[in-house]
Amino acid sequence: MSAGSRRLPDVYEGVVQDLIDELGRLPGVGPKSAQRIAFHLLASDPADIRRLVSALTEVTEKVRFCDVCGNVSADQQCRICRDPRRDLSVLCVVEEPKDVVAIEKTREFRGRYHVLGGAISPIEGVGPDDLRIKELVQRLASGDVTEIIIATDPNLEGEATATYLARWLKPMGVRITRLASGLPVGGDLEYADELTLGRAFEGRRLLDV
Repeated sequence: MSAGSRRLPDVYEGVVQDLIDELGRLPGVGPKSAQRIAFHLLASDPADIRRLVSALTEVTEKVRFCDVCGNVSADQQCRICRDPRRDLSVLCVVEEPKDVVAIEKTREFRGRYHVLGGAISPIEGVGPDDLRIKELVQRLASGDVTEIIIATDPNLEGEATATYLARWLKPMGVRITRLASGLPVGGDLEYADELTLGRAFEGRRLLDV
């Protein structure tokens, strides 16, 4: 069923329908959820709405992506890239900034990250050139990195991305590992619990292509 066929008919007037439509564009928010959120906002205290608007405005104006790894940051470099205690020799490649948060919660990884900005998905029109793969190769030029942990999601797109990266990076002579299969197949890294994700790091395997 297409997104257009799931859309509720326009039954509200003007700005109310506009609000519902905009909320419905958010990931994971269906038409009915958008409608509930819209009416919750309409019933909220104006001061609460102003705080929400202020937070949204501030985050779009002040938050950027780290020049080094692509993680969200308030500065040119994120706090992880600025931390001299992090291991320069190990680089963990993830799809999105939310995956960095998930891994950091495990306290199992002390290296640095590289955020691709997505995963290869021909259906959605996302190819290798749409990801931060060239930036990853540039980071390896220094020779500091000896191991790359590919921590893309254990689903079809994530596996395709992992295989592509392994083939691309193999000639560079670095050790390439993949998180262990303790992660649920078809799931998202974001939703894995800390214990499962921590054990996946401990049991990571060499990725042969």
